Amino acid sequence: MVKDMIIKTMSFKVWQTLTIVGVPKAGIPRFSVNIGPDEDDIALHINPRFDGCSRKVVCNSRQGGKWDKEVHGSSFPFEYEKEFKMIIKFTPAEFQVTLPDGSKIQLPNRFDAGRYSVIKFVEDVCISRVEIS
Repeated sequence: MVKDMIIKTMSFKVWQTLTIVGVPKAGIPRFSVNIGPDEDDIALHINPRFDGCSRKVVCNSRQGGKWDKEVHGSSFPFEYEKEFKMIIKFTPAEFQVTLPDGSKIQLPNRFDAGRYSVIKFVEDVCISRVEIS
């Protein structure tokens, strides 16, 4: 299992859908999916946090080293060692994230860009499929 993985060969553009399938390693406190123009600036940060009783999914963006306002999901549909599927729809105005249980989180496209070229997975999560359609 790879601790971090970065994809720089796929562009994620407005009106496309990104599907991610993976399995979180047992015992990890969190993992994240980061989408942006480069490795430092993050237009969409999806961060399932397994930490104790505060289990939650947090979405945010980071530009110039500064995090913006977090958006929290209403459910936590991730389990250790169990396959998940997330679907991200990219519109000019926002990212629409559908979590494994069908619940949704919406985060504004705070960079106002129409294309992002970096997709990075952080921490011990085994990604078995990344598909853009």
